[in-house]
Amino acid sequence: MRTIYLDCFAGVAGDMLIGALLNFLPPLGVKECPSPQVLREGLSKLTALSPEEYELIVEPGVKNGIAGTNFDVHLHDHSGGEHLHHHGAEEGGAHEHEPHEHHEHGHRHEHGHEGHHHPHRHLHDIEAMITASALPGRVKRESLRAFSLLAEAEARVHGTTPDQVHFHEVGAVDSIIDIVGTFILMDALGWPRVLCSPINVGSGTVTCAHGVLPVPAPATEALLHGLPVFSRGEPMERTTPTGALLVRMLADGFCSVPPGRIVASAFGLGNRTSADMPNALRALLIDSHGEKAPLTPPVDTEVEQGEDGLIRERLALLECNIDDMNPQDFEPVSAHLFERGALDVWTEPTYMKKGRPAVRFCCLAEPDRVRELTVLMLRETTSQGVRVLKAERLRLRWQLDRVATSLGEVGVKSAFLGEELLRRMPEYEDLKRLAAQHGLPMAEVRRRVALEL
Repeated sequence: MRTIYLDCFAGVAGDMLIGALLNFLPPLGVKECPSPQVLREGLSKLTALSPEEYELIVEPGVKNGIAGTNFDVHLHDHSGGEHLHHHGAEEGGAHEHEPHEHHEHGHRHEHGHEGHHHPHRHLHDIEAMITASALPGRVKRESLRAFSLLAEAEARVHGTTPDQVHFHEVGAVDSIIDIVGTFILMDALGWPRVLCSPINVGSGTVTCAHGVLPVPAPATEALLHGLPVFSRGEPMERTTPTGALLVRMLADGFCSVPPGRIVASAFGLGNRTSADMPNALRALLIDSHGEKAPLTPPVDTEVEQGEDGLIRERLALLECNIDDMNPQDFEPVSAHLFERGALDVWTEPTYMKKGRPAVRFCCLAEPDRVRELTVLMLRETTSQGVRVLKAERLRLRWQLDRVATSLGEVGVKSAFLGEELLRRMPEYEDLKRLAAQHGLPMAEVRRRVALEL
C-alpha cells in the first residue's frame, strides 16, 4: 500500500502541498523540475475558470539550503496586466487577510491584488463552477466538501451562515486552483493513504481587515480543531486556512513517520523566509509493506478499523417513499446527490396504503452531509419529508491504482480484509473506454485485462 506522509515541521499551505505532490507523478526519480501538465489538463475541465485568467508556474527553488519545488499562479487582470501571486505560507482566507496588508514583525503579504480585479465569489458561485465541470466524480465531491467546510468555518468565525460568506482570497482564482488542484493530483496518484505529522502553526500576530489577530488566524484555528498542532520558530504565520483545510480533508491520521520503504521524497516551497527553518513542506511517498502506523485519528472521525480488518463507518441513511414522480426524474437527482458527497444512492420498489406502487428513494451519507443532502432531496423530488436513520456499515478497505495493460491504462480497485488482498477489479468506465477504442466486446476486454492484473 502506498502512503503519502506530510511532514508539517514548518507549516503547510496549498501551494506548498501542490509543489510537493507534483514530484510524485510518474516517472519518479526525475531530477529536473516536475511537469504541471496533469494539473493543467485537470484544471481545464473547470470550464467556468478561463485559462486566460491564470498561468501555472512550476520551477525549482532553494530555501535555507534545501532544494524543492516552487508552485505559483500567474494571474492576469482584466486590463491585460499580470502579476505573480506569491501566496506561500501567507495565503489568506475568506475575510481573513485582505490584499497588501502587513503582518507583525515586518512581514508583508505578496498577493499584489491592488489595482487588479479578480472576481470575488460566494460559495454558490464556486459550487456551481465545480458542479458544471467535467472533473472526475471524486474530485468534484472532495472539492465541494472542502469549500463547504471552509464556508462553515468562516461562518462560525463571523457569526453568519455559510451561504452568506463572501470569499475574498479563498474565492479567487489562485485558491480555487490550490484546493481543486490538490484533489486533481490525488486522483492522478490513485488516492493513496495520507498520514500527517503534527502541524506547526507559527506564532505572533497578523494584521488584517479585522485588526490585529493572533496566529493562527481565526479561520485557520477553526479548521484545525481537534488536530495535533504546535508552535515553533520565528514569529510568522506558518499554516494557512487552505493548508489547514486540505490536511483536514486528506489526512487519515496523525503520527510520526510510518514504517515502510521510502519510494520518493519532495519539498514543496513557500514564499516566506526565516533564518531558523526553511519555509517548506516535506512529503514522503512510502511503500508501507502492509505495516500499520500508530494513528491518532482526526477528531469526530466516523471511521475506524477493527481487529478483524473491517472498516466500521457510522453513517446516516436518508429515505423517503414516493408514488407521484416520473421514474426518469430519479436519475438526475441521484447524480446531484453523488456530486454533493453521497456515498450511495438507490431506489427500491414498495407499496403504500391501498396497494399503491411506489419507490423508496434511499441515500447513504456521512453524518456531516445529512442536512445538505436532505434539503437537496426535498428540493428535487416530490417528497414532503425525509427519514434520517443511523446506520453502521462494515466494509473492506480498498485502494484505486492505475495499471498499464496491453490495451491501455485502467483503474483497478483492490479490496483488502486487513492486509489480506481479496480481489482486484478493473473500473467499468475504463473497460468501456477501451472496448470502444479497440472495437472489442466488453467481455473480451475484461478477459484480457484480467489476465494481465
